[in-house]
Amino acid sequence: MNDQSSTTITDPARIEEFLSSLPDGAGRLNEKMGVELTEISATRIVGTMPVEGNTQPYGLLHGGASVVLAETLGSVGSGIHAHTLGRIAVGLDINATHHRAATSGTVTGTATAAHLGRNTATYEVVITDERGKRICTARITCSLVDASRFA
Repeated sequence: MNDQSSTTITDPARIEEFLSSLPDGAGRLNEKMGVELTEISATRIVGTMPVEGNTQPYGLLHGGASVVLAETLGSVGSGIHAHTLGRIAVGLDINATHHRAATSGTVTGTATAAHLGRNTATYEVVITDERGKRICTARITCSLVDASRFA
C-alpha cells in the first residue's frame, strides 16, 4: 500500500471533502439513516448511526440498518484501496450476525481490513452500542474492477 491508502482521516471537514468527491457523495440512503463517518482509511473505517428512526416494529434496531452501516463502512474502505489501484469497488458479498438488540442511542461500527488485494477487499465490521456491547458482526467483500467498465 502507498501512503495515500494508509492515511487516516478523522477531521470532519476532510471527511466531508472526501465524500464530496464521490459521484453521489455519502449516498442518499446514508443520509436518510443518519450514518456519519468519523474515521476513514483503507485499513480502518469508523462510523455511527442513530437507533431512532432505524427500528423495526418492536422498537429494536432493524437488522437491515446494521447491514447498511456495515456495507457503508466496508465499501468506503474498499473504495479508498481500489482508488490506489486505479479501480473502483463494487459489492460482492455481505453477511451479518445479530448478537443483541439496541433500542436507543447511537451505534458505532468499526470496519477493519481483513484482506486488501488486487481484485477483492474484505472487511470485518463490529457494531457496538453506547455501552461498548457488540450487537452485530458483519463481513463484507468488494470486487475491485476497472473504472472504465462504468464510464
